[in-house]
Amino acid sequence: MSKNIMMAASLPAGPEVLFDMYLDAQAHAAFTGLPVEIAPRAGALFRAFDGVLSGTILHVEPKRLIVQTWRSANWPADAVDSVLVLSFLPERDAGRIELVQVNVPECDFAGVSHGWERYYWTPWREYLARASGTAAQ
Repeated sequence: MSKNIMMAASLPAGPEVLFDMYLDAQAHAAFTGLPVEIAPRAGALFRAFDGVLSGTILHVEPKRLIVQTWRSANWPADAVDSVLVLSFLPERDAGRIELVQVNVPECDFAGVSHGWERYYWTPWREYLARASGTAAQ
């Protein structure tokens, strides 16, 4: 049985900046802490966290929307790839990423759900704070 994840994260940068950072391999690696393979075009491969995550970019609406397949190496071999949709929206003086991820295997649902905060949102916020010089001393 698979489940779906819906969540949102507010980050201290504009949505266009966040969009560009996600699709730029060097910037993506800078905030996640590990090399990333990604490109801003449909058909581009996605690999992150030493190959634990993989997928393919399916659709890009510049500065607004990314759709990709997404799979964890922790999933059973017969599990279908999930589909990840990231929407980038303005929010006051920052940006908001709304995430919908469908077909997450139940056996890894908690890990993936918590993983978004632990491996993406928190380090991304910290990276942006350091980059802007507003990190706590």
